[in-house]
Amino acid sequence: MKTAAVLTMGCKVNSYESEGMAELLEKDGYTIVDFDSKADVYLINTCTVTQIAARKSRQMIHKARLTNPDAVIMA
Repeated sequence: MKTAAVLTMGCKVNSYESEGMAELLEKDGYTIVDFDSKADVYLINTCTVTQIAARKSRQMIHKARLTNPDAVIMA
């Protein structure tokens, strides 16, 4: 079973886009899991308008890498 975790950081537009990307992943045979779970793919949809947002995005990338070093991470 292929798994994917989707995390949205940012505005309502990001939320809408993340929902669409999750639907595409599901159509491709992925099961969507919680971001804290081990997944084959991590999709982090973020906006880095501020330095704080950029730092939080890097932290989430690092967290995904720690959870599954072999995963594909898209941000």
